[in-house]
Amino acid sequence: MSYLSIDPSRGAEGFRRKRVIPVLAMFAAIHVASVLAGVHLNAIVVSIVVMMALCLLRVPVAIALVASAILGGLQAGMSMTDTIAALNDNMLIGSQVGITYVMIGAFAVALARSGLLELLAAKISGRLGADEGRTNRGVKWSLLLILCAASVMSQNVVPVHIAFIPVLIPPLLGVMNRLRIDRRAIACVLACAISSSYLLLPTGFGAIFLNDILLTNLNEVGGSLGLSVTADMAPKAMLLPVMGIVAGMLVAIFITYRKPRDYALVETETRDTPPVTLTFTQLAATVVALIAALVCQLQFDSLLIGAMVGFVILSFAGIFRWRDQDDVFTEGLRMMAQVAVIITIASGYAGVLSATGEVQPLVGASAEFIGNNKALGAAIMLLVGLFITIGFGDSFASVPILAPIYVPLALTLGFSPLATVALLGAAAALGDAGSPASTITLGATSGLNADGQHDHIKDSVIPTFFHANIGMVLFAWVAALIL
Repeated sequence: MSYLSIDPSRGAEGFRRKRVIPVLAMFAAIHVASVLAGVHLNAIVVSIVVMMALCLLRVPVAIALVASAILGGLQAGMSMTDTIAALNDNMLIGSQVGITYVMIGAFAVALARSGLLELLAAKISGRLGADEGRTNRGVKWSLLLILCAASVMSQNVVPVHIAFIPVLIPPLLGVMNRLRIDRRAIACVLACAISSSYLLLPTGFGAIFLNDILLTNLNEVGGSLGLSVTADMAPKAMLLPVMGIVAGMLVAIFITYRKPRDYALVETETRDTPPVTLTFTQLAATVVALIAALVCQLQFDSLLIGAMVGFVILSFAGIFRWRDQDDVFTEGLRMMAQVAVIITIASGYAGVLSATGEVQPLVGASAEFIGNNKALGAAIMLLVGLFITIGFGDSFASVPILAPIYVPLALTLGFSPLATVALLGAAAALGDAGSPASTITLGATSGLNADGQHDHIKDSVIPTFFHANIGMVLFAWVAALIL
């Protein structure tokens, strides 16, 4: 079964391959003109602008990052050899997180093979269908709460990321249609709950984002500037920005998409094969695998170990055939490969930006433009972060790109350590929910569009963009000023 069975470019045909060459030619012409005129263009600005342009033009993110890194190094006067060396050396940091993602993907596929999620979906559908005597309002709120809880747990308790959506949602579409629930509200619930979970709770994917990526980059970049951030500071700093996401989700449910919406009653199937039945032993082993994965990630502070232990337990329990282990692991690798590759290359890209030596000039120029206006500085940093992340749809990869610029700038403007954490974390997370290429929006569409009645751009990207990001910008801006 394909977890992302949709074309991410479907419904967004504004950019064409033929536009890439003119854009690159334009930047080349600007570079030549600046050299002839004796004007130096900051290498970091040129690199990031080109990277965003290429991503928005649907160039693969990995290629856009590598090409922009090389361009930035050459613009700064580095040799090709030195640029590639800086890229390779710094990719080692991102590769550690990328490998963790691969193991998580394998664990998620193993859980899907167990049939546990299908059984859960069937129970929910059967119970809701049996409660015809209850008011539609009560059934609707029960369903929304279940989906919200599942989204939160998918990032922390049972770290399968978006893998639960195309398994759990399609069997419930018939119930949603009968209740006339607007699926755009469901997309916002999924996106906002997933984002809130990993941005606030420091376990599972939250441990990766908050501890392995956000805090690591803050301390590496800010260490020489006197910044020291501890693990307990991240949830405190991200609380207000996350409340902005929650506020946006509530607006979507109670205001924007509260009115009924009619869909055709179409029967859908989540699998081509017969439903999987679990014996008591297999069910017990699946529960043990989930508990063991959670305990290991908390005990050893390693999601990699937790996911691996869970995978091994499911394998020995006979959830799937022993000789299918390679197939299950490969399927998980395919599911998470894009995220793992982007994170790895983004770390190398950040290394090249640092190696150019032009971070400080850029920070100085930005600080001079902003002056001592902290409110203006916070707003610009958040909006620029939104623009960057919306291009390639991955907040995890945004942190190492933004950190070399944002941390020195925030300290120059006099923001406190907590405010700096909030600014970088929120700026990187903005745009993840709402990007056409984000795994969050792709996951929502893969489940809600199982019957062909949910458009990726109009029904997932646009609704989640406005409801997840506007509130977060406002609340993060307040957090930066009061923390």
